[in-house]
Parts: sequence; C-alpha cells; structure tokens
Amino acid sequence: MKRNGDRPSDQVRSVSRALRLLEEVGASPSALPVKAIARRTGLNLSTTYHLVRTLAYDGYLERQPDGRYSLGASIAHRFHDLLGSLRRRPDRHAVLSHLSATTGRSAYLGRLISGEVVIMDLVEGPQSPYLEDLEVGLSTSAHATAVGKALLKALSRDTRRHYLAENGMRPYTSRTVTNPDELEYELACTTSSQPIKEHGQFRDGVACVAALVHTEESGDQPWAVVVSNRGEAMPDDVTRHTMLAAADLSQTIS
Repeated sequence: MKRNGDRPSDQVRSVSRALRLLEEVGASPSALPVKAIARRTGLNLSTTYHLVRTLAYDGYLERQPDGRYSLGASIAHRFHDLLGSLRRRPDRHAVLSHLSATTGRSAYLGRLISGEVVIMDLVEGPQSPYLEDLEVGLSTSAHATAVGKALLKALSRDTRRHYLAENGMRPYTSRTVTNPDELEYELACTTSSQPIKEHGQFRDGVACVAALVHTEESGDQPWAVVVSNRGEAMPDDVTRHTMLAAADLSQTIS
C-alpha cells in the first residue's frame, strides 16, 4: 500500500493491521488459512483471528468451505463507491482487472457482433486455466459457452433460432447441449438479471459464469462479462463479483 506523508502520532494500530491483512489476502493468488495470514502479516495468531472474524462479518473477507479466506464482496462495493466519488465512469479494462484481482480468476468481456460472439477484452487470473479459444478478437461458440449463452439470452427467440440454425451446435464435450429445444429450456430457467453458469460444456474440467451487461443501446449486439474457473464448481463469491462487475460495466458502455 502506498503511504501518504508521515506516520500520524495517533495512528490506530488495529485499523492499520486490518488493512495490512486485506493487502496480504488480496495479493495471494488463492484463499489463505488464518495461520498463513498471521505469518505473512507478522501478527500473532489471536489478533489475526479477531481481525479475520470482524472483516468476514462486515463482508471484506469471504470464508471458503475449507476454512480459508479470500476477499469479500464489500471490497468490490468500495471499488464501485470510489468510482462514484470520482464522478467518472469506470474504464472497461479497469473493471475487468478488478474482477480478476478480486476473484483470482480470468475475466472476459464479450459481445455479439454481426452474428458472432467476439471476445473484446480479457484479464487472466492464476486460478483459471488458459483457454486458447477465448482470446481478444477471436469469435467463440455461443451455445456451449457461458458468455455465449448470456448473449443469446438477450436476443428474441426467433433471432436465437436463426443464429443456431446458421452456426450449428457442434459438441465440444460430452456435456455440450446440441439440441435447440434443450438450450431454450436451459435459458428459460434464468431471468435476464440472473447469471448464466456453464459446467464442462465448452471444456472438460472448466466452469464459467457470465452476466449480461445491461445497456440502453445494446440492441442486437449485447455485451456480457464472464469468469472461468478450474474445476466443476463455481464459488458463490465469484458469481457475486461477476454480477457486480456487470453493473459497473453497464456504466462504461451505456
């Protein structure tokens, strides 16, 4: 953390310790157990437990099922507040960078352009596998990817049917949905304000979550943000951060 000026004579040490703790958790590519946090911050274990419980209660840390801790949703909220206080729209790449840093995973921004799902931007994260088909400027599958499904969801049923008939629905894995009616049912199970999740339909052992970026002028060329994760599941906190990023991105695009 950048320090401004001299150390204040009335410095509140507990606040300083809490901020140092958040820095260490945020800098880690994966969630940390309390003992590791104590070791990295140089705090005793008892103090670290007190700080971790307090920060988790207020949403600045997120306790994972295995007892480890990662940054919580309140961090993303404060990022949004900062942008608001500066009275300027967030930069698209800055939002993706924040999403990737907060989740530790790769974040992508996609758009449907002239009937193709095109990756417009990406920031890679250490907890996501490299996906060679999801590179900036490349078009990718709509029916098998979370980003594609979110973009298809924004279209009318007739437009969607035309797209699928024209582009086909080839199987990428044994889980890929290749029947238009099955895809319609899958999309119908979520509203436009809910995230779209995909598990192993595009790549085995990879899960993705995508959120539509709601804009006033997207028309037939909508935008969506997506995060990929190594494994079969998508952590709830990653889904929350993806939804927050979609809300931030709606300000940059509208």
